[in-house]
This record gives sequence, C-alpha cells and structure tokens, in this order.
Amino acid sequence: MKAVVFHEHGGPEKLQYEDRPDPTIKPDEVLVRVKACALNHLDIWVRQGIPAYQILLPHISGCDVAGQIERVGSGVKGVKVGQKVFVFPGLSCGICGECKAGHDSLCPSFGVLGAKTDGGYAEYVSVPGRNVIAIPGALTFEQAAAFPLVSVTAWHMVVTQAWLRKGETALIMGAGSGVGSMAIQIAKYIGAKVITTVGSDDKVKRALVIGADEVINHTTDDVVKRVSELTDGQGVDVVIEHIGPQVWDQCLKSLAKGGRLVTCGATTGPKAEIDLRYLYSRNLTIKGSYMGTKAELLEAAKLVGTGKLRPVIDHVYPLQEARAAQEQMLSRKFFGKLVLTV
Repeated sequence: MKAVVFHEHGGPEKLQYEDRPDPTIKPDEVLVRVKACALNHLDIWVRQGIPAYQILLPHISGCDVAGQIERVGSGVKGVKVGQKVFVFPGLSCGICGECKAGHDSLCPSFGVLGAKTDGGYAEYVSVPGRNVIAIPGALTFEQAAAFPLVSVTAWHMVVTQAWLRKGETALIMGAGSGVGSMAIQIAKYIGAKVITTVGSDDKVKRALVIGADEVINHTTDDVVKRVSELTDGQGVDVVIEHIGPQVWDQCLKSLAKGGRLVTCGATTGPKAEIDLRYLYSRNLTIKGSYMGTKAELLEAAKLVGTGKLRPVIDHVYPLQEARAAQEQMLSRKFFGKLVLTV
C-alpha cells in the first residue's frame, strides 16, 4: 500500500510517501480502506518526538479516519465488508473495570490511533472492530474524518467536565482550531452565550458563522478587558482552553467567581503558573480533560448526522501532500480541519 511514513523524528521534511506492507488483522480487528484522514496536532507531536509517545519507527500517523470496511476479523460482529465507517480514535482494552464502566479514556492501556499504533496516513489501517462506527447521515468521507477526535474531545470538555448549562457564558479559546470550532457549536447547542478568540480579522466572520456571539482578536485586543466589557464586569462561567501557558493567565482572569476552566492541551508549552490565592478566593475549578469516551462520540455523531453540529473543513489535500498539510497546520493559517484524501 501507499503511505506517508517517517523513519526518524524531526520536521515535516521527515515525511515520506512510499510503499509499505498492507496491515494484517487479528480476529478482533477490521481492515479499513482509508478514504480520508484528518490532521491533528497530535500528528505533529508524534512526528517531532516527545516522551509521552514512545513509538516504533518507521511510523504512520493519523488518528481521524473514515473509509470502507475491506476485511473483517473472525471475532468481529455487527460490521460487514463495504460498509462506510469512521473510527473512534481511542484505543482501550475493552475488558478492565474502567472500560466496562464506559470510561474508555481512563483505561490503563489507553492510547490513540496514529500514536499508539500506525494510523490513517495510508491506503489501509487495521483497528479493533469495536472502534468502527457507521457514518451518520449523508456525510462525505472528508466530513466523517473531520469530526471524531475534535468532537469527542470538545464534548468531554464542554458537557462532561465543564457542566456548561443553558444561559451560562463560555469563553472558548481559538475558534479556528478543530476543538475550538466544535466546542463553539456544542456550547450553542446547549444554549450558552459564546465568546471566542481568533488571531486574525479574517477569522472573525467564520467564527460568527459557526455560532459565536462575540469574537475577540487576541492580537489586537486585550482579551481579559474585552471579556469584562462583554459580561458587565462579571466574567464567564466556563473557559475551554487547549493552548497552554501563552493564554493561561488570560483564561483564569476571565472567569467569574465560581467559574470552571477545562484544559486539554499544551500547544504553547507544558508549564503554567497560578496564584493559589486567586484560585481559592474566587472558588474556581480547574479540570484536565483528555479525549473522551465512545459513548460521548456517539452522542456528538447523532448531532453531526442531523446537521446540528457541522464539521468545519479548511482545506483538503491528497495523501502524498501530507507534508504541505502539516506545514499549513504549523502556520496556524487555517480555520477548522485539514484533511487528507486517499
């Protein structure tokens, strides 16, 4: 099969489009003919090489996959050859107490497709049978690849961890990111007022189109000051954050008393400082959030299938141009998702 592979860690130039052996499948797995694979920042981190992801080289990235079932393992039930599916990117054992309780992401062996195993930058990928889900509604393969990881992540942050409720106000950082663009839509579906941030004026209109009520250009405006103005000095009930130390102080100072901050990323670095007196005197809650469960993805998928949530795609590249796609992701000059087609 054709695949995009890196044989050593480094920059985008390490990505090579080459022939690789077709994946084999175990009895509990299926072989998916990949039609589309969306990019995520995880692809960048794995390619660069970080201690959290110990992988065998050469490696194939890509955790957001949509395609058709090519082969079905002898122990897999409920799917058939030719079926159009997308893949739940979380990999867990399926048998431990956390998995049986539906807490997939708390499984001791939890990992992500394209990081723990080879992923979807290829013509074929093997995945556990329990991880494939029928594509909802009339979505294209590109749309079906663009929503799984960001939807399950945003749903877990906004609904499960932040407990965002109708009538509350949320500040969602980075409207142009995959998680940000989906979190805005989920928050609006709940009935919250949404304030969001962008890094350039050309992204303001796009953020409004997907549901934001107010948009702050963080390169020209003081985020904390604007949030205060937009909330009559009260601050927001919830902050959804995935950027890290670059915005950490802004996020905390934008919270109302009793506010909740949920973070899922560290794009600008792994360490942030906090004044504990500010934390406890304002009764703030800070939660970490990592991926989410298959049940949460299924809830989001229902809304995607009926058009209540929409995958936001900026650009589609052919598989052999994966390097160019990753370079665009690094430039931050995009809004929504970047997708590879096979």
